[in-house]
Amino acid sequence: MPRHLVAPAIIALAIAACTPSPGPGPLPSASTGSTKTGEGAHSAAVAKVGELRTKADQNPMLAQWTGPHGGVPPWDKVKADLFPGAFELGIALLLAEIDVIAEDPAPPTFANTIVPLEDAGRHQNRAEVLFSVLTSNLNTPDVQAVDREWSPKIAAAYDQIIFNEKLFAKISAVYAARENAGLKPEQKRLLERTYDQYVRAGAKLTPDQKKRLGEINQELAVAFTDFGNKVLADENTWVVLDKKEDLAGLPDSVKAAYEAAAKERKLDGKWAVVNTRSSVDPFLSSSSRRDLREKVWKAFKNRGDNGGANDTNATIAKIVKLRAERAALLGYASHAHWRMADTMAVDPKKATDLMMKVWPAAVARVKEEVADMQAVAKKEGAKITIEPWDYLYYADKVRKAKYDLDQGELKPYFELDNMTRAAFWMAEQLYGLTFTEISGTVPVFHPDVRVWEVKDKATGAYVGLFYGDYFARANKRSGAWASGYRGHETFTGKVITPLASNNNNFVKGAPGEPVLISLDDAETLFHEFGHALHALLSEVNYPGLASTPRDFVEYPSQVHEMWVMTRPVLDKFATHYKTKKPMPQALVDKVTASSKFNKGYTTVEYLAAAIVDMELHTKPDGSVDADAFERDTLARIGAPKEVAMRHRLPQFNHLFTSDSYSAGYYSYLWSEVMDADTREAFLETGNVFDKATADKMRKYILAPGNTTDRAEAYRQFRGRDPDVKALLKKRGFPISG
Repeated sequence: MPRHLVAPAIIALAIAACTPSPGPGPLPSASTGSTKTGEGAHSAAVAKVGELRTKADQNPMLAQWTGPHGGVPPWDKVKADLFPGAFELGIALLLAEIDVIAEDPAPPTFANTIVPLEDAGRHQNRAEVLFSVLTSNLNTPDVQAVDREWSPKIAAAYDQIIFNEKLFAKISAVYAARENAGLKPEQKRLLERTYDQYVRAGAKLTPDQKKRLGEINQELAVAFTDFGNKVLADENTWVVLDKKEDLAGLPDSVKAAYEAAAKERKLDGKWAVVNTRSSVDPFLSSSSRRDLREKVWKAFKNRGDNGGANDTNATIAKIVKLRAERAALLGYASHAHWRMADTMAVDPKKATDLMMKVWPAAVARVKEEVADMQAVAKKEGAKITIEPWDYLYYADKVRKAKYDLDQGELKPYFELDNMTRAAFWMAEQLYGLTFTEISGTVPVFHPDVRVWEVKDKATGAYVGLFYGDYFARANKRSGAWASGYRGHETFTGKVITPLASNNNNFVKGAPGEPVLISLDDAETLFHEFGHALHALLSEVNYPGLASTPRDFVEYPSQVHEMWVMTRPVLDKFATHYKTKKPMPQALVDKVTASSKFNKGYTTVEYLAAAIVDMELHTKPDGSVDADAFERDTLARIGAPKEVAMRHRLPQFNHLFTSDSYSAGYYSYLWSEVMDADTREAFLETGNVFDKATADKMRKYILAPGNTTDRAEAYRQFRGRDPDVKALLKKRGFPISG
């Protein structure tokens, strides 16, 4: 997910996330309560909104999006130096819009308080959407400078709204009268969530406490920006392969990708392994040069932990300490307790219990996997002890020996364009959506970005747009994520349609050559597309009910990974890039037979990161030395030395570029319980595209957003709570009880 979380109702989401976005220059002196009273103050606020809105409508970063498809982002006009002025004006307008609500002399109601609150901040939201995409995808030094200056100022603006006593008094009054207000269930849920979010964000604190909380939020905003920029700088490095001997063991497609990466960096005649996962993992899996595997692995795992200007350890210590202080100020036992108050798990202990239910089996499986690899190494005469940089390389050898399967056999069948089309076809089979490419007809932020128009196949009705940005580049953060430029809503009487995007870091091949990706990459492609489908299929009326709990939001994305290796998808799209023949069943059978292979590794590297995250954020005082804490925690839980955390703390963007996933990395496992159980629901029908099951999933899981309790929604879909046994079965671990 993108670092700056934004949504159509910027206020609702800013409070829901309790996470500041980027911010402005000295804050406008808008109110926590005007000196005027009654009609005069309200009239003055209305007049100010009119004046500021006229100016904002002329600002290209703030103005309503125009063009087809309900308006599209004006990427052709976006420049970093336009944002300071836009933020200053957008914040002033936002605060004035809040004043109109707070100063309204009429008795507070849902219609004159909650509805306009949902509608406030649209201009500022548009600027933040545009800027958030830059910080994730084109984070150049000028973007970083704006981000660092303005992030604390926007944080202060959101605090100013939350701390507005007149506004909160109105929200509280509407909340107190909710049982007799004749509200629809959806409206009542929005009201209750809005009230709870304001309270969790500090609306009930004393003036002195609010002052300190505001300082903390601003300090955190700067620290989040600093962390992300430091990690990005370390990722914008590479290991150079100087001679052909350095390419030993690498498939031709991987060599071509490294050659292209080197040319892009003016290293003609050489090859470059860029310091991102999509470039590093293929090297670790196939290179027979152990010395270079170690060099590449250490460069990747030590991002942010090399001393000097880009070291993040001090930044982490500051963030964790500030989070603990904030949690205590808000009356919570720890940051984890505060962050999880609005999740399905609620209590950190419940999340920890689930992780520890899986951890022992995963560790035991790693020991078996390492023993198998050690045996292969010994048989080959390699006098080594398996180290982390050996794991993927020898795992492939074991896979070959046990299942006669070489991962290199799969790549020729997973051509990027074909797998993109496969994801679209999956959406058509499940939900009746069609995707028609319209690249070149709407602005994009980089020439590599492609755009598709999404329609309902049965009616031809327009649904939304999907943007795909698939390739790694300098100044783009690593990993894969989905983001929304605009969400679905109807509450103003106008249907606003979604604009969804996916972002990956696949490595481009040589010009004219197909881009071949791994099975893992293909599943990642479908995973992020699952997030996009969640947005495109939304039927949410109020944007404040669009965002689902953190430990639910990964569920729809994870479950969509299952369709990659289904026969219908393989037959149509997993065709060999040379022969054009579909993947043979014999190869599919090998993949199926080995589907639980190496699950010890993948589970331990993920769970180690999730457990360390939870341990870190349940410390009441928040005093930590990141390296020591990571090392000591892993030792205490018995983490195998052969497997590193998927994200070590010094580069853990999920945790330290916003509050979003902090004390929340467990959510992938929590969501996977529902994911695994949902896969069973489709398999039980004997048809992976069973229409009745897909219809129920759309109706209860995807379309409603957070308009209903998500645990109850799952029960409506499945007829019961999810069964953790399905998760253990999926990962191939022993099922007890």
